[in-house]
Amino acid sequence: MRPTRRTSLLGVGALAAGLLLAVPQPASAANLVKNPGFETAGTGDMPYCWEKSGWGDNDVTYSTVADAHSGSRAMKVELTRRVDGDRKVLITESTECAPVVTVGRQYDLSLWYRSTTPDTAVTLFRHDATAGWQYWTDLKTLEQAGTWTRASVRTPVVPAGTDRITWGVSVYGTGSVTTDDYTMEQVADPVPEPTCTGTAEECANGKWDVLPTQNPVRSMHSVVLRNGKVLLIAGSGNSETMFEAGTFTSAVYDPVAGTYKVIPTPKDMFCAGHVQLDDGRVLVMSGNKAYPVAGGHGYEGYKDSYVFDPVTEAYSKTNDMNDGHWYPSATALGNGDVISFGGLREDSSGSVTTELWSDAEQQWQPLWKVNQTWSFWGLYPSMILMQDGRLFYSGSHVFGNNIPGTGSAVYDYDANTVTQIPGLQNKDERDQSASVLLPPAQDQKVLTIGGGNIDSNPEANRLTDVIDLKAANPSYVAGPPLPQGTVDVGAGPVPQTGSQGKMYVSAVLLPDGKVLETGGALHNRADPVYESSIYDPATNTFDPVAADPEARGYHSSAFLLPDGRVMATGDNPGNGTWNHDVSLYTPPYLLKGPRPTITSVIDTEWQYGDTQRITVDRPIAKAELIRPAAVTHSSDPNQRFVDLPLSVDGNNVDLNVTSNPNLAPPGWYMLFAVDANGVPSVAKWVHLQGPSALAAATTPDAHVHSFADSLTGKVTGPGKKRTSQKVSTTISGCDRHYGSANVCVPTAFPPEVKDTTKARCTWLKEHDYGRLKVNGKDDPLGLDPNGDGLACGRADVRKR
Repeated sequence: MRPTRRTSLLGVGALAAGLLLAVPQPASAANLVKNPGFETAGTGDMPYCWEKSGWGDNDVTYSTVADAHSGSRAMKVELTRRVDGDRKVLITESTECAPVVTVGRQYDLSLWYRSTTPDTAVTLFRHDATAGWQYWTDLKTLEQAGTWTRASVRTPVVPAGTDRITWGVSVYGTGSVTTDDYTMEQVADPVPEPTCTGTAEECANGKWDVLPTQNPVRSMHSVVLRNGKVLLIAGSGNSETMFEAGTFTSAVYDPVAGTYKVIPTPKDMFCAGHVQLDDGRVLVMSGNKAYPVAGGHGYEGYKDSYVFDPVTEAYSKTNDMNDGHWYPSATALGNGDVISFGGLREDSSGSVTTELWSDAEQQWQPLWKVNQTWSFWGLYPSMILMQDGRLFYSGSHVFGNNIPGTGSAVYDYDANTVTQIPGLQNKDERDQSASVLLPPAQDQKVLTIGGGNIDSNPEANRLTDVIDLKAANPSYVAGPPLPQGTVDVGAGPVPQTGSQGKMYVSAVLLPDGKVLETGGALHNRADPVYESSIYDPATNTFDPVAADPEARGYHSSAFLLPDGRVMATGDNPGNGTWNHDVSLYTPPYLLKGPRPTITSVIDTEWQYGDTQRITVDRPIAKAELIRPAAVTHSSDPNQRFVDLPLSVDGNNVDLNVTSNPNLAPPGWYMLFAVDANGVPSVAKWVHLQGPSALAAATTPDAHVHSFADSLTGKVTGPGKKRTSQKVSTTISGCDRHYGSANVCVPTAFPPEVKDTTKARCTWLKEHDYGRLKVNGKDDPLGLDPNGDGLACGRADVRKR
């Protein structure tokens, strides 16, 4: 099971300024910390400009001691008992004491310390001019040290709205830490202004290139492997002909060589689930057992599960899941396990079975060992791991309406409770929207983009929503509307108008800390939208950029490559055709001149709380881990960008790895170094240690701050045990009375199409459906009035 959730109340005790016992000790010319060595006394038992802070169930003593690094005083914090939480000494949260900072700049922090516990960290808070003081991030875990040791770390770029910060050392395990001689200095601008290496348009908006070699398989699943290659899974590729022939395919694409290798594929993995395991193999769960039959069953999901090994480039079978799951979710947990929800069972009904893959046992757990709510979460529900191990259902899903309630929720696996989260706009038109945990993961903010509804088939929307999961009672708030591009409704691209947006959105985390959204369509498997933009979490704005020239609607994917470019594949409109062209996007940051280079990585095997050294060829402003993509149907809930605070010594850079595995579940990551202009290096691959690093029972829980602890939404526990949820056989929005199984004649035409045979047949002709066989005697859409078994013939159109 995943690590136990930590809940807490954060208490910060700011002491009022009083009569000083000595003249206040100013900061040095470069040092922004007042009273950095605790030499000036304050009121009570704390030195001037320093305060106590902390939370949780623990016993602590604070003392000013004579055993100093320099001068006559140092500060000691000792925990003698701990159940959870931490205790800190911080710079006082006041205008008199808290250092003033400049938005967009970085600061080097340092201190000297001695400790008897490895469970200490440099912790940072920031003052927002609107929202007040709030926890920002833990910057560095301090190794146990019996003698005075210097620790240094660089802050992230100061975000908009921040005017002051405070920081200090927290202790979250039994033992003591003694600190002295704090410094804080603003970092000088390390690089010159960028030089454009393309056209002015390219440098502003990036550029797309369509590759000369096509994707050989009809892939709708894309997984970036730990060797930099890309696994493209098709199965039958939504082709009934290939399904009936038992022809199931995958391919491995090598971005460096530009070549494809077709891989034997044992089952129809069309619309399976997939996730990266901590050893870099890919777990693929369920898939398509049967295509739907007009007047009979719908799609069926099988129970089989496989693992793909990037070394051997072959699949091997695991044990079966407890239930079938066509379109399941797959979320990696902080202990290396995988949890999965939703999808369709072997009888076409909705699965209410939660599945748990045990990393320790390398198999799916039997039903009796897995907590069950008996809830139907829908298809590809976006379940994002939160920093305390709970799951946030963002509201992004596939097909039709959202789940009952507010459309988003927090699921606590240990408590087996679901709490409604409010604020998601138009929750029943978020079908094939995209949701991402925004950079950095430490900020715990989620962005949800666009969507539609294949049942009612309205025009897809421009809605975006942002939620801050650090809040005590988080709620979605409306984000900026999606920019508009052009849409091809059958007669060529025209500008979008009104509230027209898109569904089938792809969202990709970029190494400069922004998000590319691209691709999409206006209606159910029709009317491609040509629009791309880059979202900046710091400013909550979208910046329109160059659009992919290829249609990228249903069954398309976009994902980050290790060289910093974005690859886009696929498109499967309702007429059953497939776009085999592949596009590559070069973001503007790759057109700003030379890139920094990571010249060495001392160790590629990392553990939580580590300090890892790299060398670079020139100054960098930040570094991060980005989890490689495993994306399908606009969904990759495991996508995350984890900030690595820096300690800089010339070209040697020490990276401080989070101690919390829920922020960065174990596995292989792309390590990027990024300069002050946002220009990234080519990624290096590093392996964040798996569950063995967390196994020691004596190791305290990872340091987790209070958040989402005061949820007020409706709470439900497990419902009555049941087998499944009844769903319509037309759940995919396709009327199977016409054409083959891979052809999707919409059950509901776009609103502007009149309810007549002529209007519907005209729409189908404009979208290249051609003549369609009528399956059986029923003609629910009135496309075959003359009853000759072929839809939309001349006689049919004349009759209506």
